[in-house]
Amino acid sequence: MPQKYRRTFRVLRLLLGAMFAALTAALLFLVGAYLFLAPGLPAIDSLREVRWQVPLRIYTRDGKLLAEFGEKRREPVTFDQVPDRMVKAFLAAEDDRFFQHPGVDYQGILRAVVHLIRTGRKGQGGSTITMQVARNFFLSREKTYLRKLNEIFLALKIERELSKKEILTLYLNIIFLGHRAYGVQAAAKVYYGVGIDKLTLAQTAMIAGLPKAPSSYNPIINPRRALQRRNYVLGRMLKLGYITRAEYDQAVREPVTSRLHRQTVELRAPYIAEMVRAEMVRRYGNNAYTAGYRVFTTIVAKRQRAARRALRRALLEYDWRHGWRGPEGRVNSSLLTDRAALDRLLADRPEIGGLQPGVVVRVGKQDIGVYLGRQREITVPWKGLTWARRYLDDNHRGPAPKTAADIVRAGDLVRVLLMPDGSWKLAQVPAVSGALVALEPRDGAIVALVGGFDYFISKFNRVLQAERQPGSSFKPFIYSAALEKGYTAASLINDAPVVFDDPALEATWRPENYTGKFYGPTRLRVALVNSRNLVSIRLLRAIGIGYAIRYVARFGLPVKRLPRDLSLALGSGSVTPLELARAYAVFANGGYLVTPYFLARIDDASGNTVWRAQPVIACNEACRARLAAQSKPPASADADKPSTRDGRARQAPVKFAPRVITPQNAWLMTSMMRDVIRFGTGRGALRLGRGDLAGKTGTTNDQRDAWFSGFNSSLVATAWVGFDKIRPLGERETGGRAALPMWVYFMGSALRGVPEQPFEQPPGLVTVRIDAETGLLAGEGSRKVVFETFRVGRVPRQTAAGKTPDPHGNGSGGDSGGKTPGPLF
Repeated sequence: MPQKYRRTFRVLRLLLGAMFAALTAALLFLVGAYLFLAPGLPAIDSLREVRWQVPLRIYTRDGKLLAEFGEKRREPVTFDQVPDRMVKAFLAAEDDRFFQHPGVDYQGILRAVVHLIRTGRKGQGGSTITMQVARNFFLSREKTYLRKLNEIFLALKIERELSKKEILTLYLNIIFLGHRAYGVQAAAKVYYGVGIDKLTLAQTAMIAGLPKAPSSYNPIINPRRALQRRNYVLGRMLKLGYITRAEYDQAVREPVTSRLHRQTVELRAPYIAEMVRAEMVRRYGNNAYTAGYRVFTTIVAKRQRAARRALRRALLEYDWRHGWRGPEGRVNSSLLTDRAALDRLLADRPEIGGLQPGVVVRVGKQDIGVYLGRQREITVPWKGLTWARRYLDDNHRGPAPKTAADIVRAGDLVRVLLMPDGSWKLAQVPAVSGALVALEPRDGAIVALVGGFDYFISKFNRVLQAERQPGSSFKPFIYSAALEKGYTAASLINDAPVVFDDPALEATWRPENYTGKFYGPTRLRVALVNSRNLVSIRLLRAIGIGYAIRYVARFGLPVKRLPRDLSLALGSGSVTPLELARAYAVFANGGYLVTPYFLARIDDASGNTVWRAQPVIACNEACRARLAAQSKPPASADADKPSTRDGRARQAPVKFAPRVITPQNAWLMTSMMRDVIRFGTGRGALRLGRGDLAGKTGTTNDQRDAWFSGFNSSLVATAWVGFDKIRPLGERETGGRAALPMWVYFMGSALRGVPEQPFEQPPGLVTVRIDAETGLLAGEGSRKVVFETFRVGRVPRQTAAGKTPDPHGNGSGGDSGGKTPGPLF
């Protein structure tokens, strides 16, 4: 053999020997590394029963999404739910040899080694989809050689224990794709607002291109680079034969259509959503945000929408009555023609309570042009401006404007409201606050709750947290106590001037009626209908403050917040709107105390019910017998499954609410409060055209709080209006003017289509003709005769027959022996 060939052969032999030695050393290293690391590798079994970090979702009783809480947005899917085109897009982008390699792509690793030798820097490391699953579930994202070895060994272990479909399903559900979206289903809804089965080929490729760099290739943040990455994925799909040339050509021509889609909240109820969130965290800790709980509330979507509209409308109407406080700010006139600058300015000013922000860009004689952003300009006509007399104080406004220039100038930052007829109206965020809560008197289920004009300007939930004086809306509880003490709706109490020197009040007290007038001897029914203050005070003094407070406790009202003096008769204690609604529910359900609740049931991520409400139910003897018959063992095997037809869990076993007042007392009080609407301070509710409504207005001193609480036999609602920093609402802003409209707007919508439900009169009551002036039985000399209902044994024994009423207040409200209460001075 020639010398030169011997030399070449020797070099080749040395190279082959070196390569063999290197491969042997590498193999020995890998075997040693595996023996060293294998005992510490995590068990793969956990991947078979993986618990996805699915956010907390909150729904109405009828299944409408209210809110979602959690850092990660994820909607797990099965392999069969993933379109084949999406699977191929991810394979083309990330690992086209996924179905051939054993979890580790040695070609990719060799490329990574070559890259390291050539550049001295670590690259992507040839990660397969299986290796990414291993990293995402078990390892950190730091780039170290030890982590890469663990990743390789874990990938091999995963491939031995899971099928390719199982691995790919894990990957498609866990991969981070930007904007809080984890998994392909969440990404499809975040970027395109649809499920993965509705995506186009171009959109599918866009999502498949995200795992490499969710920020750099994000179509929202960087649409140009995202387009390049999408087209690369499409090119790979074409090269691998996954799509045709025609499909490729059509897809690459498609523009970037991505935009950020928030979770589709079907009903905005942030106050109740926050109540649920807080309760879930109390029960489950931070696990509430990731365990995939689905919470069904007692909220009814239709009624919640009605409550929000009613509250906003009532507060805006109050605001319009009190005048224009001026624009929110000013824009430099030089910017009025720069629409891009105005767009940036308006982007930082969110809509509040349906009021859209805008910039006045034109002021006509009796109209204005307002730019709302995004090339949208609207005109506010004169009828939308005439209300805007200048606000001076709560009782005074400036002169009526004659032209639009009397109200605004070009460059003013204002808010406008789209009216039902399609026209626009100038508006402002109300300074006044309000609350509205409605519940079902049968079991206390809260069906609507709005704690303020807009949650995002004030998270203070006034339904639960605003402890305010109820004013005259407290009087029914005093009257109920008096009926239990022996008085009747026909008892006479003198409505006359009085001065109380009560040490508990620290000063001489001279109460008076809202009108400033005095009406003499007045039947209790008439006194409640017209909210006579002096009658209520005399009545409380007659029955005793201590007795009254003990009696009021039956309604669940907070006795610790009630004064121990005669001002109690005028509602000088403090209650929340929810507490007052609960108390009125006692009248509505015939005398039972229910407990308000807002959680109906909680389901886990698998759809299993882990908790369901068991509220106490207002139920008389007939009702209990009916429920007992219904609770007998079912005839079929499936009959014992919980009913979720309307989102409410079946209550079993049934718990019954305690009776706190007699059915006769409840009916008589309801009858008197029906007259409040028919003839008294609640007449504004007559526009609803229903005969099954009862309620009571409430107004405190100097009109600091305005209330209306009312009900029928299926729904109780309480409306409140007032300033958070307590001050007068203004002259004539009574419960009937400020709060009753809110209640009417709500009940009009909530009861639409609901048949009238007359209050069923219980046994033990009798109706007779009485003399309207004396409260005694009607006689031949009675000038005005009315019908009145009494408890059996409490019907007046005397006949009017020309008798004169006792000016000191002696009336017909005696016990069964016919005695009358003592005089009230």
